[in-house]
Amino acid sequence: MQLELLNEQGQAAAKVDAPDTVFARDYNEALVHQVVVAYQANARQGTRKQLTRAEVHHSTKKPFRQKGTGRARAGMTSSPLWRGGGRIFPNSPEENFSHKLNKKMYRVGMVTILSQLAREGRLAVVDSLKIEAPKTKLLAAKLKAMNLDHVMVIADEVDENLFLASRNLVNVLVVEPRYADPLSLVFYKKVIVTKGAIDKLQEMYA
Repeated sequence: MQLELLNEQGQAAAKVDAPDTVFARDYNEALVHQVVVAYQANARQGTRKQLTRAEVHHSTKKPFRQKGTGRARAGMTSSPLWRGGGRIFPNSPEENFSHKLNKKMYRVGMVTILSQLAREGRLAVVDSLKIEAPKTKLLAAKLKAMNLDHVMVIADEVDENLFLASRNLVNVLVVEPRYADPLSLVFYKKVIVTKGAIDKLQEMYA
């Protein structure tokens, strides 16, 4: 598999050989969907709680007499049928949202996404991505010169300058290969990979 090598102006200057095991896999939509959904579900913390009818604040006094009013009989205002009453099946902080996903399935899902990005022309390669100082404007100017505004960069090494310069840019994500996730790969319009990161991706997923 050959990928486009971008120059400083964001133009395709040459072609770079990339391993077929990572960038030329067949697309499996069902697997990609499962991997992305599992990633999102496993990130949920479940830090919310609803009250049962035993936990809501209410009076134990009978709202009105049993007979003669024409209304349905009621014992107390904590009933789930009443406004302000408790929930029948409340959400609890102990609820587990995690999905089980085998490591092999995750690896295949990641290379499937990378392969599809390469086929769609949304993935390209650069020699490296370095800046001289931890200045956001320096990185923003470099990306603007390459005509990149909604981009995920997978760099073989993210130094302090690059990390500090990128963290405040909207729609720009700079990560090392081990921190690349399926949701970000699907979300960003363009994915840029450094030459050194290609070897690390092959080592991780091939």
